[in-house]
Parts: sequence; structure tokens; C-alpha cells
Amino acid sequence: MSRHNSSEASEPKAEVFQAIADPTRRSLLRLLVDEEMPVTVISSHYEMSRTAVSKHLRILAEAGLVKERKVGRETRYRLDTEPLQQLKRWIAFYERYWENKLGALKRYVEEDGQGEGADAFPAPAVVKAPAAKRD
Repeated sequence: MSRHNSSEASEPKAEVFQAIADPTRRSLLRLLVDEEMPVTVISSHYEMSRTAVSKHLRILAEAGLVKERKVGRETRYRLDTEPLQQLKRWIAFYERYWENKLGALKRYVEEDGQGEGADAFPAPAVVKAPAAKRD
């Protein structure tokens, strides 16, 4: 039986995280935002071989972030935002926890460590190291 909480957003595929972790692939996604392009046009934007660009595009396609379409002998690529939307929904679920912690930190800083908010972030305990023995 699954312990999955139905109120949680479904977790995106690991491939999406791995695909967007690379700055070149993020750049490729930005390039494909407005139009579909063949690999020859895409590779002209980069100082790497067409083969290297194709490998990045394959990783993005496997993650579902780009779609391929054959037009004659040419393969054209376009952005598919659905995996990014799924990622956004997943992050939004956890954002409330970040907001709570950031809100507590903001209150603490604004109160300069005085008053009610001070308990949210108590001062760290200072521990003195024992004095070294001399022989």
C-alpha cells in the first residue's frame, strides 16, 4: 500500500532534474522557447560540435523537455513545458515550508533579536574547550 499523500504534488521524473542541472541544456531550453529549430541552427549558437549539441538535445528529449519532429531529412526541436510545469508544482508544494522559515528569520532580524521573535532563533551556546594540560 502506498503512503503517498494525495495533497502532495507528484514528484517530477529524476531525468528532468538531471537535464536542467547542466547550464548548456538550460541555455538550449531558453533558445527553443519561441520557435522550433533544426539542430544545424541550434548548433550555430554554440562553440561545440553539432554532435555535442545533439547529445544535449537527446538528454532533454529523454526527459520530455523537448519534442522532436521530422521534416524531410531534418529533425526539428521544440520546447515542451509540461515537465517544467510539473517541476514548478512540485516546488510550490514545498515553498510553504521555506516561507515559514524565511518569515521567522525576517521577524527575528526586524526585532533585532529582542522580544517575541527572539525564541525562534535562540543565540548559539558558547562552549569553551578544556584547558590543555602542560607536562
